[in-house]
Amino acid sequence: MSSKTVDDFLDHVRQSAQDGTLVRLNLGAPLQPDGIRNVFIRPVSLKDATVLSFVYRHPTRDVTKNFSHSEAIELLRDLLGQQFLNGFLSTTTGTAQLTFRKGRPTRMLLGKPEVTEVPDTAHDRAKERPVPGHSVWLKELGVTAADGSIKAGMEAKFRQINRFVEVLQPLLVGAHLDPAVPLHLVDMGCGKAYLTFAAYEHLSKTRTGTVTALGVEVRSGLVEQGRVVAGRCGFTRLKFEAGDIASSRLESASVVMALHACDTATDEALAKGVQSEAALLLVSPCCHREVRPQLSVSAPLAGSLRHGIFRERHAEFATDALRALLLEWAGYETRVFEFISTEHTGKNLMIAAIRRKTPLGDTEARARAVADFAAFHGINRQRLAERLGFELPGSVTPVSVAPVSSETPTES
Repeated sequence: MSSKTVDDFLDHVRQSAQDGTLVRLNLGAPLQPDGIRNVFIRPVSLKDATVLSFVYRHPTRDVTKNFSHSEAIELLRDLLGQQFLNGFLSTTTGTAQLTFRKGRPTRMLLGKPEVTEVPDTAHDRAKERPVPGHSVWLKELGVTAADGSIKAGMEAKFRQINRFVEVLQPLLVGAHLDPAVPLHLVDMGCGKAYLTFAAYEHLSKTRTGTVTALGVEVRSGLVEQGRVVAGRCGFTRLKFEAGDIASSRLESASVVMALHACDTATDEALAKGVQSEAALLLVSPCCHREVRPQLSVSAPLAGSLRHGIFRERHAEFATDALRALLLEWAGYETRVFEFISTEHTGKNLMIAAIRRKTPLGDTEARARAVADFAAFHGINRQRLAERLGFELPGSVTPVSVAPVSSETPTES
C-alpha cells in the first residue's frame, strides 16, 4: 500500500469537507463479500456543525452513523485498503478515484466534476441519486413526468437505473479504465435502453476521455426510438443498430453488457466480450433453459431435483456458476452478486468479469475446475463453452475462438 497516495486522497476529502465542496464519497469493492457491501458518505448539517454521515450498506439493512471531520478521516484511513479496495470522491471541483491493486502501487486518478453546485447538507433531504430525475431521456422513455417526478408504476425501474450506475462506477475503477482514456461501451440486447442511456450519460459526465456507446437490439422499433431519444438529448456518440446478439459483429469494446438477455443470448454476449478483449463484462442472466434438461447429479442431491422448483433454481445456479468458471479460465476475474432487491425483480443476479492484467496461474487447474463442475452436473453442452472453444466432458469438439491469452495486455 502506498501511504502517500492514501494521504493525498484523504487530503482531498478533508479539504472538500472543510470548504463545503464535498458532494459524496463512496467506498466499494469490499474484501469481505458477506459483510458491509458499500459505505456512502455525505456532509450533513446538525445544529451548528456539519458532520459526515456514513451509511453502511449491509446485505439486509442500512446503518447510519455521523462523525466529525477529524473522526471521519481517521475512520477512512482504517477502512481504505483494509476493508474496501475502491474509494470514489465527488466534489464540486472534481473527482478522485483511489484504487488498491494487488501486487501493484495504489493509484489515484483525478477527473472532472460530476456536479458544480454546492450540495444540500440538510439532514432530512431527499435521497441523492446518481441519475437525476430531470434527465431528458428519462422523460422521453416514460420514466418521469415533465416536472421530473417519477411516474406511477416506474419507481422500481428508476431504482434499478440508479442502482446500476452505483454498481458500474467501482467496477470501472477495478477494471483500471483510466477516466482520461477513450471508452467504448456496447449494450447487447439493450431493449428500451434505460441502462444504456444511464451509463452513457453518467460516463460522459464523469470521464475526461471520449465516451462512445452502442446499443444492439433485434426489435427495429426500439432501435429507432433509441436513435430519436439520443438525438433529442444531444447524445451524438450514442448509437443504436438493429441485430441479434448472436449474429452481431463486435470488433472492439471497453465494456460489454447484456442485462436480462434470454438463455444462451447471455453466453453469446459474454463470448463476444471475451473475444473483443473487453476490460469489463456485465451480465444479468435470464431464462436458464439450456442446462436444465441436462442436469444429472448423484445421490443424495438427485432426489431433491425431482421437484420442479428445485430443478429450476439449481439449473440457474449451475448455469451461472459454470459461466463464472469459464470466464476465469478465459482470463477474467469474476464477481457474482445481487444486482437489486428481489422485491423489484426476481432476475437480480449480476456477473461482473474484469480482464486480468497479469497471468492468473495454472491454466490446467482452471480448466480442470470447469470440467469437474460440468461433469458433476451432467452438463455436456453449454453455449459459452462452445463459443470459447472449451470442450466439456462428453461433448463434441467445438470449432470457435480460443480464450484470451494469459499474457499481460497493454493497460487500457
